[in-house]
Amino acid sequence: MSEIRFYVTTTEKNANRILDLMSFAFGEEDFAIATTEVDEKSDIWEASIYLMMDEEEEVLPRVQELLAEEFPDLPVQREVIPDVDWIAKSLEGLKPVRAGRFLVHGSHDRDKVQPHDVAIEIDAGQAFGTGHHGTTAGCLEVIERVVRARKVRNALDLGTGSGVLAIAVRKLLPVPVLATDIDPIAVRVARENARRNQIVDGIDFRTAPGFHSTAFREHGPFDLIIANILARPLIKMAPQLVTHLAANGSVILSGILAEQRWKVIAAYSGEGLSHVRTIWRNGWVTIHFTQGQG
Repeated sequence: MSEIRFYVTTTEKNANRILDLMSFAFGEEDFAIATTEVDEKSDIWEASIYLMMDEEEEVLPRVQELLAEEFPDLPVQREVIPDVDWIAKSLEGLKPVRAGRFLVHGSHDRDKVQPHDVAIEIDAGQAFGTGHHGTTAGCLEVIERVVRARKVRNALDLGTGSGVLAIAVRKLLPVPVLATDIDPIAVRVARENARRNQIVDGIDFRTAPGFHSTAFREHGPFDLIIANILARPLIKMAPQLVTHLAANGSVILSGILAEQRWKVIAAYSGEGLSHVRTIWRNGWVTIHFTQGQG
């Protein structure tokens, strides 16, 4: 069955706002969402949601309703894209992204790596997390700060996606990392990305929905837990997540819209964690907590 996308054509600012709206509305469902630059000089961008053709009747009204209040004059367009790797298409040509000492780049930009960079090579593929989204970049910044300030003996990357955050931890520290995702394709891609970055051991990639897998007991408790998911599941899982945190450990959470941050902070403060800092990037936030004093 063919894949289709619904999209709107607008400015970069509006496309980012629409991406936020669609991520909030569809983020817990099995739909892919992306923005694409069409014309840099004219500031023309597209914000898209990808779905299968048999989902069209259910998704289109939701997209139209989502845009009605803030963008009533933007028509929703439709494109059939059979046999297209939509993530690769939407991420083609992305420039390297710097987050602290980290430089996340595609294979076509290896020449941009400087001697002092902690380089992570991630090409567009079947799993999310290339470092270009504000949530991933924010996590990378906080990971570097945590590693400098606190002793980390093991780490958990919950919802690993492309594996970029697990790779980042392993590149900074020779400590064991557990990287889990509910999607087996993401786990496979993350494992391949680790090998691409010359990491052949030290990261255990597992397919694990929730905290039911035995992997968490085998590897935990964790000095550092990173979860770049979405605000609602992060709030829901707060009690379970904290039970897997070691004494004096750190938690880095992202996938959180700026207006959702207080609910997330309240949920984790209620579990006894201390809020250390919040990093802002493009309307998204990354929040750092500690067990005990930061």
